[in-house]
Amino acid sequence: MITKEDLIAFEQEIAGIFATGVIRAPVHLRAGREDQLISIFKEEEIGGDDYVFGFWDSHELALLKGVPRQEVKDMILRGHSIALCFPKYKVLCSGIVGSLMGTAAGVAWSLRNRNKKGRVFLFCGDMSAETGIFHEAVKYVHNFDLPAKFIVCDNGVSVMTDTRAVWGNPDPWFAGTKYEKHIIYFKYTNGYPHSGLGKLIKF
Repeated sequence: MITKEDLIAFEQEIAGIFATGVIRAPVHLRAGREDQLISIFKEEEIGGDDYVFGFWDSHELALLKGVPRQEVKDMILRGHSIALCFPKYKVLCSGIVGSLMGTAAGVAWSLRNRNKKGRVFLFCGDMSAETGIFHEAVKYVHNFDLPAKFIVCDNGVSVMTDTRAVWGNPDPWFAGTKYEKHIIYFKYTNGYPHSGLGKLIKF
């Protein structure tokens, strides 16, 4: 199992490389949620038959799912940090908000109806969890009791906009609802800016 120190070291290495201008594409780094992610992968026993969906901040997810460190690094160096896809390891990510939520529900439906092994785990941020497609996907998964869970990693902001200020509520919309059965939620503070290092990098 990948350790907290492994995840931190990997992001630090990528940050150092990005600072040189070698990576000619956006990079979204994360720090501060290592313990929570490791705990989720352990408690849910996420394995080879399971699908992991993520968005633009999925370096850690790929590593925890078992994608070799060098393969993840090579993809990032080629400019694919925000859309890491490793079909062999059932890791699929996108840089487009909400784009994979319906896909995740569809994969869960297929697994159930084709009697296939595996479950679906979709990781997203707090503002992404406020989108309509998130609600629709969670509702569908809940109503048909499909093998899927949505993990909401709440860092309190959408880029630099305060999520609570936007929606006028301190709690996520699903708090206290029946849909929580299919949602794992935690808060953290990101040690990096939303994108990049917070300074202009010349390619």
